Amino acid sequence: MRWTLRFALPALVLVITLFAVLYIKYDQIWDQYNAPAYAWASLQNTFRGSTLDNPPPILDGEGKVEDKVVIMAKVESEDTDWVARNLPDWQHAIYTVNPSPNNNNNNTLTTPLNKGHESMAYLTYIIDHYTSLPSTLAFIHPHESGFTTAWHTDTPLHSNTDALRSLRLPFVQQNGYANLRCNWNPGCEYKHRKNAHVNAEVWKAVFKGASKSLFSGVEEAPEEVGAACCAQFAVSRDRVLERPKSDYEAFRQWVVDTDKSDAQSGRVLEFLWHVIFGMEAV
Repeated sequence: MRWTLRFALPALVLVITLFAVLYIKYDQIWDQYNAPAYAWASLQNTFRGSTLDNPPPILDGEGKVEDKVVIMAKVESEDTDWVARNLPDWQHAIYTVNPSPNNNNNNTLTTPLNKGHESMAYLTYIIDHYTSLPSTLAFIHPHESGFTTAWHTDTPLHSNTDALRSLRLPFVQQNGYANLRCNWNPGCEYKHRKNAHVNAEVWKAVFKGASKSLFSGVEEAPEEVGAACCAQFAVSRDRVLERPKSDYEAFRQWVVDTDKSDAQSGRVLEFLWHVIFGMEAV
C-alpha cells in the first residue's frame, strides 16, 4: 500500500499540473487555432471528402491566368505544387531561400540572402517587378493547410487554397491592403500592442531610408503597434506604387544589415507590413 501511494501521489501531481497548464493555455489554443471550426470542418471532410485538391470552376471557360499573383518563400524541401494545382488562375512567384549548389533548375527563383523569413522574398518580388506588377498581390506562406503548420490561416481548415479562393479582390483594390487573418489573436489584442519587436529604435532604423512624405506618422514611432499575425496579406498594385522602389530596397537592405537574426528580423516586418502599405499602426 505504501508503494502504491508513493507512486500514485507524484502521478496525481503530474496530472493536476498538466491540466493546469492546459487550462491556462486553453483560451489561446481555442481562439488562436480556431479549434471548434477546424474540428467541425475536419469531421465533415471525413465523410464527404476534402475539396482542397479540386480546382475552382473556370467561369470564363478559358482557364486563363488572371491579373493577380501569389508570392511566397520556401525552403528547398517544401512541396509547393499545390499552388499550381489548386490556384491555376493565379500567377505565382515562389522563392527558394536555400537553394542547394546542385540545383540546376534555371527557373528557380531565389533571394539575395536567406534572412528575414518571408520578408526577403516579398521585398525581392516587389523590387524586381516594380514596373510590371499585377493588379493584386497576395503574400502567403508555403504550407497549404494543417492545424499545426498553418493554424494562422483564417479558414476552417487553415487552408491557403480556401483563403485565396474566397479573397474578395474588389475589396483589396478599394482598401489597398488586406490582412488575410481577421482574428486579432495573436498580434493585435490590446495586450500585444506594446510591441516588444518594434520599439522606437527599431522603427527608426527600418524607416530611416524610406520616404516620409507619403505616409504620415512614419517619422516618430507610435506608442502601440499591432497587426494580426502572421505576415499573410494582399495588396493592390496602386498601393504598392505609392512608395518609390527605393523604399522597398531600403527595407530589404535593413534586413540584410541588421544584427537581428533571421527570425527576429522577419518578426519585425511581420508587425510593419500594414504600416509599409499605408495603414495605421494599429
